[in-house]
Amino acid sequence: MINDRTYRTLLLDLDGTLADTAPDLAAALNALLLEEDRQPMTFSAVRPFVSYGAPRLVRLGFGEALDEGEFERLRKRFLYHYEQVLCRDTSLFPGFADVLDKIESRGGRWGVVTNKPGWLTDPLMRALGLEERAGSVVSGDTLPRRKPHPDPLLHAASEMAADATACIYVGDAERDIQAGHAAGMFTVAVRWGYIPEDEDPTLWNAHRVIDRPGDLLELVCTENGWT
Repeated sequence: MINDRTYRTLLLDLDGTLADTAPDLAAALNALLLEEDRQPMTFSAVRPFVSYGAPRLVRLGFGEALDEGEFERLRKRFLYHYEQVLCRDTSLFPGFADVLDKIESRGGRWGVVTNKPGWLTDPLMRALGLEERAGSVVSGDTLPRRKPHPDPLLHAASEMAADATACIYVGDAERDIQAGHAAGMFTVAVRWGYIPEDEDPTLWNAHRVIDRPGDLLELVCTENGWT
């Protein structure tokens, strides 16, 4: 057990935590840059900012000085290009398929809480073969407020008939940990996600910081007496 509690419900951020979506998001940004007669960016330059979503990626590629109209035009074109390659090179992070299989086999449940809009989240989950397995999928537009507000996490827990204080929330951004704390959940920060060089997950006040998906098995299974 963790802190004398049993945690049988695992909630996961999507981009940078459960799924490695960076290759397709970077490809979408570079398609937009080429469309606008600009030089493409290296994957290493784009990857750390993927968890911030389309607005941050557009500004990464085109600068902060965009006026509102131009920004919105580019954002829509970026999303168009991303939809075309939504799951071309995206996959679960290595080891996560085993994590989900073992949690399910031991009677645990898992769900996804992401800021990605539903019109992209749902087909991506379907393409990854996870749509029917997840106990709940809460997207960035499911509710009026999204992370770091706790409402999406609490909504997922309610859909899964789980006590929020018996849930673990796992993410690769500080807003994930803030949302988890606000919801009263046990929080886990992951080092393998899309984290800029100037950010340190150990400073996010997460209950745990882990290095690989397999560490979740020890956290969720071993410490809860699942053999």
